[in-house]
Amino acid sequence: MTNETPALDFKSATLYAIRLVLHKGDTEALISTLAKRMKESSTFFEDEPVVIDATNLEGSIDWGKLLNALKSHRLPVIGVAAAGEHLFTAKAFGLNEVDLSASPIKPASEPKPAAPEANAGQALPAVAIPPSPAPVPVLSNEPVQTTMVVHGPLRSGQRIYARQRDLIVMGLVSQGAEVIADGNIHVYGPLRGKAMAGALGDQRARIFTTQFEPELVAVAGVYRVVDTKLSANVHKKAAMVFLDGQALNITPLDQ
Repeated sequence: MTNETPALDFKSATLYAIRLVLHKGDTEALISTLAKRMKESSTFFEDEPVVIDATNLEGSIDWGKLLNALKSHRLPVIGVAAAGEHLFTAKAFGLNEVDLSASPIKPASEPKPAAPEANAGQALPAVAIPPSPAPVPVLSNEPVQTTMVVHGPLRSGQRIYARQRDLIVMGLVSQGAEVIADGNIHVYGPLRGKAMAGALGDQRARIFTTQFEPELVAVAGVYRVVDTKLSANVHKKAAMVFLDGQALNITPLDQ
């Protein structure tokens, strides 16, 4: 009897993807809006897998043009949620059907104006970006029960996901690195990359760091690209990020 290692194995995996929701059956309008959104979000979503949600799309579109536009923005499409003619046509272009019907996360709504600053808190300006990443396949929204601890530093290109738990990073999160958790995120070191808490929709989730200087922060699918200079009371200092309605607020931890 031999213990030869098999050439391959099938194992479960969780893949985060951008859920691109199509509202209008106007191909040119879709391509124009896509270009605008990608320009506003810089390169933050390049090379992120995309699931096209055409479940509520009315009218026909040119799937070839849309897929080429997504490719030109470096957004690889891995599947489609659709029905009827839309699904038939999408499959003809090589797309696989993805079931998002049970997803606990709704597509991100248009950001509301930031609430006025209260004391030391700071509300980031609203930035229009592509719909929030949603887990594919869909995960159940169970209570967070445990904590994942990662010893940094995390380099550019690294991504850590704490499924159904909080995440603690002991060290630097470099620019280009991503930390994602279904619960809270604690970074004991400089946060210079992306941090996404409450990934399955928990609006109570928060982000804590001892040195706040990120590229992007998100709570429960509400995203803000940090492309403007932060106020002196939080920039490169200990801070907390939390969700207030549809506005992300930043508060110094020493107050």
